[in-house]
Amino acid sequence: MCLAIPAKIESLDQHIATVDLAGAKVRADTTLTPEAKVGDWVLVHAGYTITILDEKDVRETFAVLREMDELQKR
Repeated sequence: MCLAIPAKIESLDQHIATVDLAGAKVRADTTLTPEAKVGDWVLVHAGYTITILDEKDVRETFAVLREMDELQKR
């Protein structure tokens, strides 16, 4: 199973972004989201940014993931 993960663009060099992926700095190709800019939240899948995300949605997604993690630890 493959997952797409929210990440924040920290820098951009033409179509290659450096993104913060849960604390890890990763390079991602922005060819599929040419309008993406530094500071945007994007969904990264297989090394590509596939969509730009609303920051509110990102916060909600991370909150749900934290809840799931806590439930799994019980």
